[in-house]
Amino acid sequence: MHSYFPTNLSEEALKSRVAKEFFAEFSYEPFGKVDFCISYRNATLFESLQFLWAEAKAGDKSDIYESFVQLILTIGKADLYENLLPPAFLGAFDCAKIAFVEYHEIMSVFSKSDFNWNVAPSDYTTKEFRELYAKIKHLLESKSLVFDYSKDKTELKNFITQNFTLSNKNLSKIPITKNNFIRIYIKWLTCVKPSISIDWEAEKPEILDSDFYLADLLSYQNTTKEIFENLRILLDKDHYRIALEKLRSGRLNISEVFFKDAQKAHSKFWNLYERPPKEEFWGYIIERRDLLVPQDIRERKGAFFTPSIWVEKAQDYLADALGEDWQEEYYIWDCAAGTGNLLANLSNKYHIFASTLDKSDVEIIKERIKNGANLCEEHIFAFDFLNDELFDKVDEKGNILAQSKLPKSLQEILRDESKRQRLVIFINPPYAEAGSRKQATKTGTTKERVARDNKISEIYKKELGKANNELFAQFFIRIYKEIPNCILASFSTLKYVNSTNFIKFRENFQAKFLKGFMCPADSFDNVKGQFPIGFLIWDLAQKTPIKQVKLDTFESSNKIICKKRFYASKKASINKWLAKFFSDKDEQIGVLMADAPDFQNNNHIAFINEIGIAHLLYKKIIPQNLIPFCVYFAVRLSIKSSWINNRDQFISPSNEWQQDSEFQNDCLAFSLFHTQNKITSKDSINHFIPFSEKEVNAKSSFTSHFMNDFINGKIKPESEIKQKECFKDLCVEKQSFIPTKPLYFSPQAQEVLRAGRELWRYYHEVASDKSSPQSLANPYSPYNANASLYDIKEFFKGRNEKNTINLKSKDEHFNSLIAQLNQVLQNLAKKLESKIYEYGFLEE
Repeated sequence: MHSYFPTNLSEEALKSRVAKEFFAEFSYEPFGKVDFCISYRNATLFESLQFLWAEAKAGDKSDIYESFVQLILTIGKADLYENLLPPAFLGAFDCAKIAFVEYHEIMSVFSKSDFNWNVAPSDYTTKEFRELYAKIKHLLESKSLVFDYSKDKTELKNFITQNFTLSNKNLSKIPITKNNFIRIYIKWLTCVKPSISIDWEAEKPEILDSDFYLADLLSYQNTTKEIFENLRILLDKDHYRIALEKLRSGRLNISEVFFKDAQKAHSKFWNLYERPPKEEFWGYIIERRDLLVPQDIRERKGAFFTPSIWVEKAQDYLADALGEDWQEEYYIWDCAAGTGNLLANLSNKYHIFASTLDKSDVEIIKERIKNGANLCEEHIFAFDFLNDELFDKVDEKGNILAQSKLPKSLQEILRDESKRQRLVIFINPPYAEAGSRKQATKTGTTKERVARDNKISEIYKKELGKANNELFAQFFIRIYKEIPNCILASFSTLKYVNSTNFIKFRENFQAKFLKGFMCPADSFDNVKGQFPIGFLIWDLAQKTPIKQVKLDTFESSNKIICKKRFYASKKASINKWLAKFFSDKDEQIGVLMADAPDFQNNNHIAFINEIGIAHLLYKKIIPQNLIPFCVYFAVRLSIKSSWINNRDQFISPSNEWQQDSEFQNDCLAFSLFHTQNKITSKDSINHFIPFSEKEVNAKSSFTSHFMNDFINGKIKPESEIKQKECFKDLCVEKQSFIPTKPLYFSPQAQEVLRAGRELWRYYHEVASDKSSPQSLANPYSPYNANASLYDIKEFFKGRNEKNTINLKSKDEHFNSLIAQLNQVLQNLAKKLESKIYEYGFLEE
């Protein structure tokens, strides 16, 4: 063969030339120790489809079969045949020729259990190399196709065109597994969904796009029924069939859905993936269909899959609370079962009942029964717990006028007092609420109908009070009222134990707490946020007011870390206490922005210049309420929020804090220098500079000296009169929060003031120097003698393209100063923490 490429080309240069001339329309993606890889990638793929793995050799005298053996040893040594999708072809080439062999022809080589793959592939003298060469040389000679670049150029290009295509039957498609079926769904939404001829919004939530995706996924040769006929949408060759009898409402009157483009997008997409997945994944994919349900529908249906780690833990706690033989002695009803995973591994199927909102989920549970789930098919039924009737409606003679969806056997249990006391309602109920913080702050609207559009919310609205916003509370109240004296074992947030919004609920829900644990919410799929999810077991037969519960606390790893108490306090919230200090009778020096009285809403606590428009609490800061407002600010922010304390409630304190001037002054110092003090001189006069011009070497005088005068006891006496006029309802009526002499600060607070003073000094030094790097970098931020803490941070850190302040400054001295300030603030916060509990702002 005559050399087609110059024989003096390096191996790397040769690979580049071959890729450019013969494989230009594909991706050339070398990886690992494989010399040359040709693949196909487009927007629908999560990994490339591999067409060719090849070994390259410089010059034109290589033994093509030795190159193949070296390539096979490379693949075997790195276990690429196990960890990656294999290519359609293996290849070998030099400057004169290129050869291909279909991968499936040699794949049996990798199953050799007695072969030592841990040798250097490039060492042709090893026993392993010669053994493999002798074994497969004949196969390579008979099966490989060798092309001379010069003589066979046209044939070579035709071969690549015909075989490096998605229609190649020997091309390995991307397999679908439990790890990638969600990612493939996300791509399907873009590539296939638009081609399906259906009005998605009009049919939502009766039919979801995920139903069509599952029909595609669980199909063979474009037919779902042969694989999994119990879905509500089935793919039937060139169209979908809707199983009307499996729908919840019967509102839909179409039975067939076709494609807008004669199925072109559908075919192109599924050419890339192997359908159906391996049978071992079917159960998991169907069980986890909740991951494919849109957030709003998932919230309404309660489709929050309970991780198996917590299912097992809950069942262990039930055994501890009710006895080891509880499954034999008690009946179990999961009335929000979804696809039934909460009931996994329970033993007495004759005592287990499961109901769920959607008939499709019922069919899935029944399919799981066929595959070995330990449940009775007759005990699985569709039931809307917040709307449907528990019992048959009968006339005086016992004739059934309206039939309940509950099985007769379960109705008998509910009617029988002794059996009902041995009924465990074991649930992870729906998780939606009528409004979210995101909606309230951005739109001013709430999802009212999400939690209110049902019979139970209307029947028990007086008993629920504000808790009527929560679907799980509606489940609880119906169970309590209509299935009295049973055992309630439920996952939920812990609002109903300690939230002030649930005071009315707790008056009407009285039961004995038996046992429980809590775990991080984000250990549940599709649940966001750092807060606890609790599993609590209640004996509804024992009417005990809820005062406190003590829960074992587990990390996501299932490691117990502590025991945590939650209190059902009847004390007023801290916001009710704060209201004593509201006043509009004086000119404001700032605004306190506040929110609901628990840790989860602490990110909305701030000092700002003006009243905002978000759905939050905004109150004027005046000289007379500065100290109480700083106490509130410090109490809310000095203890770090975590998933464990996220639902802890801040409550009205005892009166002792009013006599503790050191505590008050510590709170003032904390508030002045905390990052949530967002007072800025750019919006209005900055009254929050705690220093004099001389202390920080300011280059011009401050517009306001209020804070420095306040700290030094120089506020005019008439302010004390206004104090009494503003706060007549204080427990200590003569209490004044206007100092008449300089304030005394604790050592920790003094450290904060000292660190703050150094930061201010550095700003006035640098910002006033127009030649400093910071000033040159901020030409539109000239020196400002009235700069606040917020302004100083903005000056040194600058803003990014999103117009938010950067996390760090390029000025290392500033970074050091701010780090020191944060450290002493933490020390002060730690000192404040003990007082916060001592004065009753929080209950330990």
